[in-house]
Amino acid sequence: MNIQNQDLRTLILIDMQKGMADPKVGARNNPQAEARIAALLQAWRAAGRPVVHVRHLSRSPGSPFWPGQPGAEFQEALAPLASEHVVDKHVTDAFAHSGLERWLHQRGIGALVFVGVSTNMSVEASVRSAGCLGFDCTVVADACYTFDRPDLDGRPRSAEDLHRVALANLRGEYARVCQSAELF
Repeated sequence: MNIQNQDLRTLILIDMQKGMADPKVGARNNPQAEARIAALLQAWRAAGRPVVHVRHLSRSPGSPFWPGQPGAEFQEALAPLASEHVVDKHVTDAFAHSGLERWLHQRGIGALVFVGVSTNMSVEASVRSAGCLGFDCTVVADACYTFDRPDLDGRPRSAEDLHRVALANLRGEYARVCQSAELF
């Protein structure tokens, strides 16, 4: 894999934590997402490009993402290196009260590539903020996933439908949406 002409394009991994595998979270789409994220992470590291790992730390006791719980830990295959930046967040948006925007600006980073979970929650919220803050955003559709969830009327909605709608919400206005193969 070869990433060309984008020295500072930064890979942002959203919430790739062990708690995402908790059975309470529910059925999901895109079972190959972690493999694609791992391949992108390997390519970014090999190219010497910046990587940011975003970690959700819940403020709700009993959450699998409560600090100190196994669910709050990064998945081993996607864990940050000591040289990679880690951002802790307490809400869906990785930019809200986290210092991420400042960290990126201090390094002259203006282009971001987002992967992770959940497409319709933390990925969408973070990309919307990044786009509104003026960052050039790309979302890698096949390196994101989400979970089944009922709509406002209680009707079940599939993870794949929610994933596709979230990506449609982002495409054009906030970000480019692509497949991982298009980055190389």
